[in-house]
Amino acid sequence: MARTLDFIFDFGSPNAYLAWKALPPILERTGASVAVRPVLLGGLFKLTGNRSPMEAFGEVQGKLAYEALETRRFVARHGLDAYRMNPHFPVNTLLIMRGLVAAQAQGLGGPYLEAVLAAMWEQGLKMDDPAVVAGVLGAAGLDAQALLEATQDPGVKARLLEETQAAAARGAFGVPTFFVGEEMFFGKDRLGQVEEALATG
Repeated sequence: MARTLDFIFDFGSPNAYLAWKALPPILERTGASVAVRPVLLGGLFKLTGNRSPMEAFGEVQGKLAYEALETRRFVARHGLDAYRMNPHFPVNTLLIMRGLVAAQAQGLGGPYLEAVLAAMWEQGLKMDDPAVVAGVLGAAGLDAQALLEATQDPGVKARLLEETQAAAARGAFGVPTFFVGEEMFFGKDRLGQVEEALATG
């Protein structure tokens, strides 16, 4: 039986974008499927006492420069030439994460995910601006008004909170985090281990 990979996800993480783009060959080789689990990264940080890398390592000599080097290596290794750091980073992702929950409920999670990821990490758009978000969704052929209205639905808000709390309860403290069964893997650099776990399941 093919395995399912749970992907703890927030659009605000550049590493979530990079990991998502590197996943398709792994899924093809293993026959696995992926379930995107939307969380609010800021909420996950609060629940676990974590901080962003910029906060946690900003004063460590050479640390952020090395992380940038590793990102360039990852981009080159996987041919992700469209990637660019969002000039508005960090972006408040509450609106677009609620939008993802709403899109998933409507069976539109895939096209929504691809459109918003491209806007965030290829086009460099300010994706905490509702007007910008509406333009992106409309250009992707999605009903922007309906999706943005759904972000205010109490059920959508509750679902995002529940997913965030559930991720923390499973041991997640950041994004991207992956679960193969109950085995947890953190970070895009663990994709090799993720593939091994999927292949042996």
